Amino acid sequence: MFNTAALRDFFRQLPKVDLHRHLEGSLRFETLMELARTQSITVPLNPNLRSLVQMTVDDPLNFTTFLSKFQTLRLFYLSPEIIQRVAYEAVADAAADNVRYLELRFTPVALSRARGFPMHEVMDWVCESTARAARDYPIVVRLIASVNRHEAVSLAEEVVGYAAERISRGVVGIDLAGNEAEFSAVPFSGLFREARQAGLRLCAHAGEWNGPQNVREAIQILGVDRIGHGVRVLEDEDVTALAAERNVPFEVCVTSNYQTGVVAMLTDHPLIRMLNANLNVTINTDDPSISGITLSDEYRIVCRDLGLPRQIMVERILAAAQASFLPDHQKARLVQGLSGELDKVNWLLP
Repeated sequence: MFNTAALRDFFRQLPKVDLHRHLEGSLRFETLMELARTQSITVPLNPNLRSLVQMTVDDPLNFTTFLSKFQTLRLFYLSPEIIQRVAYEAVADAAADNVRYLELRFTPVALSRARGFPMHEVMDWVCESTARAARDYPIVVRLIASVNRHEAVSLAEEVVGYAAERISRGVVGIDLAGNEAEFSAVPFSGLFREARQAGLRLCAHAGEWNGPQNVREAIQILGVDRIGHGVRVLEDEDVTALAAERNVPFEVCVTSNYQTGVVAMLTDHPLIRMLNANLNVTINTDDPSISGITLSDEYRIVCRDLGLPRQIMVERILAAAQASFLPDHQKARLVQGLSGELDKVNWLLP
């Protein structure tokens, strides 16, 4: 029988890589409580506020419930100072969990809409505050600007333009998110080509809300470097073979997939089957504050509940580093550092 507290400590001390973490799903509950009191935000306070911004044991496990948490969170983006604060804290919290490399994605359109902020200024605030946090903590941070497929392509064009102008400030990629069940990625294909030509890397949420055809679409039409989630890829052998042949990294988020109803039971998560199909799987958090988790928790769940062997866990951490959007020389340095640390870990689980 595993000692849960000791397991938490064990996985907390592992060096980690998180490639799929949303800023808007990473707000500290304590900060939300403080802001609700001091900024006159009209929301119920503790304990009711928690149920509005985090998944609880009483919540139905589906997309509707999960996404409803963002509706409340959008009430809090009231000022440049608040946006800067929550971005800084998101990085600080990742560093506290021994995440050594973080690609933090954020949605400029959503952040700017809260109070009609200019989108380019919002992006500057996130760039500045995450860079400051990276100087204050032992963590490397890069940013991915996220756009929604259920919104106008013209909005995404603005985001891509501003993102390209901020490559020197840590923005490394573009992500296509949003309602994949009802909206195709095809209208964004030209924009994604332009983004790549501008020096940005590409990823897309696919195979989460909808089936493997969206994974094929992301690979063949958008030309993505990585797939967000992608856990339904196994429903089509041809798409699985395509992804394996091209070695496309999958940004898998186990707890999120369970809470959104993508998988019916946590222990039924297809991560192990994806690995057995030779897919390049990485392990990530998605929205840690909404899910009430850390990346340490995800590593623990994958090893304890899904039975991922020790050596494969090491491989997946290094695979995440290899799949990062860093330049090759920086990536090699990251992989070498992580490999050296992981070689020294005593893997006798408590």
